[in-house]
Amino acid sequence: MFNTDILWYIGGFLLVLTPIVLIHEWGHFTAAKLSKIRVEEFGFGLPPRAIKLAERNGTIYSLNWIPVGGFVRPAGEDDPDVPGGLASASKRARLFVLAAGAGANFLSAILFFWLAVLFTPSVAIAGVNPASPAALAGIQTGDVVLEVDGQAVTSANMLITTVTDHAGETIDLLVQRGEETLTLAVRPRLPGEYDAATEGALGIGLGDGPRQRVNPITALGDSLRMIWEYLTLYARLPSMLINGEITAQEARPVSIVGISQIAGMAAEDSVQTRNPYRLLIMAGFISVALGLTNLLPIPALDGGRILFVLIEAIRGRRIEPQREGMVHLVGMLMLLALMAFLIFQDIANPIIPF
Repeated sequence: MFNTDILWYIGGFLLVLTPIVLIHEWGHFTAAKLSKIRVEEFGFGLPPRAIKLAERNGTIYSLNWIPVGGFVRPAGEDDPDVPGGLASASKRARLFVLAAGAGANFLSAILFFWLAVLFTPSVAIAGVNPASPAALAGIQTGDVVLEVDGQAVTSANMLITTVTDHAGETIDLLVQRGEETLTLAVRPRLPGEYDAATEGALGIGLGDGPRQRVNPITALGDSLRMIWEYLTLYARLPSMLINGEITAQEARPVSIVGISQIAGMAAEDSVQTRNPYRLLIMAGFISVALGLTNLLPIPALDGGRILFVLIEAIRGRRIEPQREGMVHLVGMLMLLALMAFLIFQDIANPIIPF
């Protein structure tokens, strides 16, 4: 029988990864149009071309057979002799066009995270057992748990995991009770101090709470904070790996196969909970990752092309187009080889076992 998880992975790819890549290409496209650079084609999916959807102002809009994001084909991308093309444009225009893809991803990440904050799910106390740690701490049925140990509570599993990890320690629960917000200190019981067959470490039952009302301005600030946290996390990855804070398995790069798995799980969770929170969080995370990766100074990527423009600005003359093109070609071949290796790794050693 066909594994239903694979259907979710395909759905995650189509729902998350494809639109995010299209947003990236839309950024390049819009910047090129604003800079009066001629765009020959904007493609949905990758070639070969299936049909030509339309042609407007000299740009062909096409639908292609390989459903992987899309592409923008500016005129004269590597040939400065083509009038109105990318390579013949000013350095400022080229930098704008090259950086606009990542910029569009960062802007979309702000939107995704902002919506995620607005849709943050809540966890409510459905019951409190007599003489339990929760009862002694003053927790009441109907309380909505906002934070545990300083972390925002976004699911019952997250609350249970945090409580279990702090068994025997006193932790703080931030709860909403009507119009009042309270901080309650509670000590989860250690295994053996309670009957695990009938109750948990706190002696509470959990259920879905109302969606919390969040000020849109506050949500925007939270969105920007989340992006900053992800960016600083990427910057800290090498030191975290060296210091043993994370394992090589946790820090390993993933291909579209691994990303589709993660996105598929987020999509499945959002459907089951009827809340788009996890799907939006994942879309924001992938958007930041794609934007940041494309800015790396690697040949064939946007960051590699930006580096050549900056070198041109410093030395006062352009590097020979043939030499630059060869560097990008070699870089592209290396990236394709790396992509093939990562795809093989994600299939042979999947992040989420099939």
